[in-house]
Amino acid sequence: MKNDASTVFVRALAMSFERLSKTLLLVVFLLGGIALMGTPTAAVAGGGRIAVLEFELIDLTPLPGGAAELARTASLKPGLEQALENRYGYQPVAVDPKQVREANAGVGYLFDHSDIAATLGGRLGADWIAVGRIHKPSFLFAYLMVHLVEVESGRLMKDIIVEVKGPQAPVTARGVERLAEKIHAALARGPGT
Repeated sequence: MKNDASTVFVRALAMSFERLSKTLLLVVFLLGGIALMGTPTAAVAGGGRIAVLEFELIDLTPLPGGAAELARTASLKPGLEQALENRYGYQPVAVDPKQVREANAGVGYLFDHSDIAATLGGRLGADWIAVGRIHKPSFLFAYLMVHLVEVESGRLMKDIIVEVKGPQAPVTARGVERLAEKIHAALARGPGT
């Protein structure tokens, strides 16, 4: 009987130790992951100069271009610049509206002609240029679109699209954050991504 009790006790102690070691190992991995996510090098691994143009509104709804939609469209450029700078360390380049007007032959022109957008980006002193559009086919949702162009080569690096549902400011702000995240990911991977 004494032998059985001590065997049970030893087995229980071994099982407790095994559970404790697994739990401690899990805690160490979680804390290590959280520590890595919080380091400046993980949060700000970007860099470089990026010119963000004003977003063009393509509103296909029956009542296009209302004041609220125009205000939302105007908020996209500064929001994207702020997200790229604060979260990823990119340096926004000042964009001269006169130079944009001279380079732009009409609505959608710079969006559709990355070579011309790249030339404009070069004149602005940027490494990349983000040409944006908000495409609104419905009152229920819109697409935030960016053509990310590498200035040196004139190549379209990435066609980025983020869907936002609803006109509310928080929804739009989250969409802009996702755009910044996708821009950073494309730049981190390099050309052809």
